[in-house]
Amino acid sequence: MSKERIYGYARVSTREQNEDRQIIALMKMGVPKQNIYLDKLSGKNFERPQYKKLLGRLDCNSVLYIKSIDRLGRSYRDLSEQWRIITKEIGADVVVIDMPILDTRRDKNLLGTFISDLILALLSYVAETEYLTIHQRQAEGIAIAKANGCKFGRPPKQLPENFYEVYQEWKSKKISLSQAAKECGMPRSTFYYKAKCL
Repeated sequence: MSKERIYGYARVSTREQNEDRQIIALMKMGVPKQNIYLDKLSGKNFERPQYKKLLGRLDCNSVLYIKSIDRLGRSYRDLSEQWRIITKEIGADVVVIDMPILDTRRDKNLLGTFISDLILALLSYVAETEYLTIHQRQAEGIAIAKANGCKFGRPPKQLPENFYEVYQEWKSKKISLSQAAKECGMPRSTFYYKAKCL
């Protein structure tokens, strides 16, 4: 098979995550670097620019390599649908490097296809369940931390020392909102918001 027919897809969830491990694994399988498509987006759906571009390049003579099934996607339903589009509609082969049994080039008979689809269904279900479990644990951890008085986000900015004095003058209409904000060194909207919270 010519190198132009071999493609790779890599995905990381955020721009801070490193994709090198996936790229190295794909190149070891013989995927030319220029044929590797990378998205730095969540796997919750398939609205990804590089993935869409890759789909447009695939045909019945293509082989698509991915490092692991969760790099393709997280949603059980969406993942199964994309697998069907790639392997049935387009007619390309898919090779999951970390799971050699998911290699559609092998056993092209009915039983081989059935086993491959069955394994995919199981793995994609596990991938989605694991993803949902992680998020549930995070939510539970945050709820417990908040219940224990843990604060999240940036600490609130301290009010200027003269705020209450200026606030009283503004409240008794001795000075305007603009003057009060200026004396406190704050934007008008911030002064007004803080004043209303008292």
